[in-house]
Amino acid sequence: MTEKIHEALNKAKSLLESKDLDAHAVHLLMEHVTGKSGATLLADLREPLTPKQQTDFWNKTEQLLTGKPVQHIIGTEQFYGMSFDVNKNVLIPRPETEELVYGVLERCRNLFPEDGRVADIGTGSGAIAIAIKKEWPDAFVVATDISEPAIAVAKRNAKRNEVHVEFRLGNMTEPIEHEKWDVVVSNPPYVTLEESKEMSRTVLDFEPHTALFAMDDGLYFYKKLAKSLPPLMNKPALIAVEIGYQQGKSVSGLFQKAFPKARVSVRKDLNGKDRMIFCEISE
Repeated sequence: MTEKIHEALNKAKSLLESKDLDAHAVHLLMEHVTGKSGATLLADLREPLTPKQQTDFWNKTEQLLTGKPVQHIIGTEQFYGMSFDVNKNVLIPRPETEELVYGVLERCRNLFPEDGRVADIGTGSGAIAIAIKKEWPDAFVVATDISEPAIAVAKRNAKRNEVHVEFRLGNMTEPIEHEKWDVVVSNPPYVTLEESKEMSRTVLDFEPHTALFAMDDGLYFYKKLAKSLPPLMNKPALIAVEIGYQQGKSVSGLFQKAFPKARVSVRKDLNGKDRMIFCEISE
């Protein structure tokens, strides 16, 4: 029996809710299966699915019910107005990270009116580096990651979004340590092992733990950055990092100690949680 779009959506939502999974994922799945955008889908809720669409939708819903992220099922995620390939080798880009990119670009317009040298440390899918390059075409952008499979995904995403970013394989700042930089940005692993107990299995079972978890109460990578970045930065310069919502005081303290004369600020995300540190170096 052929189902209408709204019937399939409601049934799938109920199934996901019964397993404490994100019911919103079925909308993204339906958009993918039908090829309709969000607004068009809402307008066409009473339209029947074709037999192929119906089969495809329910086969993929079965995968959703295992906890698999919808982005892994459809293969993409939207970030900063662009489409990115994602898979098990990279963290799925989050809306909070878009706010980090926006904050970087906003500050760079004042600090560097023309070009600049930008390094993205631990690039994963390449989302941060590619978004910055797309919005700031005159910047020279390098992105590093310790994971070869992640670098492969990031390279595909740069090609997909038609930007040139130089990707370098290596641990943290090692691939950029013999050069000077105007901007260093990073969304490093910062989740503590204690916090993993509260995470959904969609994240815990399917996203790379090396991109999520950090030792030393989640501060391990910030300590490494604060130690390695002082000799690498030009003047003026900007360092920007995403943080866990409880890490504002600790991480801002690390960068203030590393750059005593810098202006270090903690910024909240749209949910009102501490989410970004900006370290503006003038001298």
